[in-house]
Amino acid sequence: MKLYVACAAALLASNVAWAQPYPNKPLRMTVPFVAGGVVDVTARLLVPKFSEGLGQPVIIENRAGAGGNIAADFVAKAPADGYTLLITTHGHAISPGLYKKLPFDANKDFAPITQITSSFLVLVASAKLSVFSVADLLALAKAKPGGLNYGLTGLGAPPHLVGELFKMTTGVDMLHVPYKGDAPMYAALVAGEVDVGFGPLGNALPHIKSGKLRALGMTAPRRSPAIPEVPTMVEAGVPKFELTGWLGLFAPAGTARPAIERLYAEMTKSVGSAEVRERLPGLGYAPVGSSPDEFAARYRSDLELYARIIREARIPLQE
Repeated sequence: MKLYVACAAALLASNVAWAQPYPNKPLRMTVPFVAGGVVDVTARLLVPKFSEGLGQPVIIENRAGAGGNIAADFVAKAPADGYTLLITTHGHAISPGLYKKLPFDANKDFAPITQITSSFLVLVASAKLSVFSVADLLALAKAKPGGLNYGLTGLGAPPHLVGELFKMTTGVDMLHVPYKGDAPMYAALVAGEVDVGFGPLGNALPHIKSGKLRALGMTAPRRSPAIPEVPTMVEAGVPKFELTGWLGLFAPAGTARPAIERLYAEMTKSVGSAEVRERLPGLGYAPVGSSPDEFAARYRSDLELYARIIREARIPLQE
């Protein structure tokens, strides 16, 4: 009799637990980069409203390394219960085409929730280079084939892929010079060690404002309110040259659709808040908040796009 009562009590407790609305405990948001970087700062900007809407704490956990793949693998293998999330960049769509082997399946192991923001790269030139527009750069590059170089933050990283796409689109030949991050790349540009480079606006903006770097164009479809005087690449004379990135939210594949919808709804509210919308341009982002299905389509499209650029530019696959 006692055993029966104990089993019945356990079953009742289990049913009550399952009946509790989602979420009923703290969530973990995994950031694949070090604390203090643009993605980490943006995540911390979004979390207060996101947490408030969910009615639960959202704990940020930084798991940096391997171009974001360490964090992605952690989330891919987490329980699909809606309590472990990945906030990451479009680099997540680059890795499958760049690495020979990944410990996860980028197509099957993640459930896209929402594209939080869109982003773009800005083409900057060292102030020590006598180039004041994209037209000037193309003229100089064509007059000196192979004589100019551009900085990048690692093989296969977004600045590298955009640089290679720029070369393929315009027919110019420039040598790439890799650096270990945005900070050393911008330092080299300021010093005149490299001529030009594509990089995130958030990190480039202080150098542009100080006059140490000269912004020539941006890969966005529209000008940025942060630097409205800088034209898009299309406006600057490079037809169809548009490549935007994103910051997106993912859950492990198999996460229940109601949980996905709830996470999407609350993140969209956070992105739409006045404080967040005011600060995003300075970080190089524009608010989006797309639906799970829209983001899934964008993610699949980018997987194909970046794989094609890597293949056509003959970028060596990484271990």
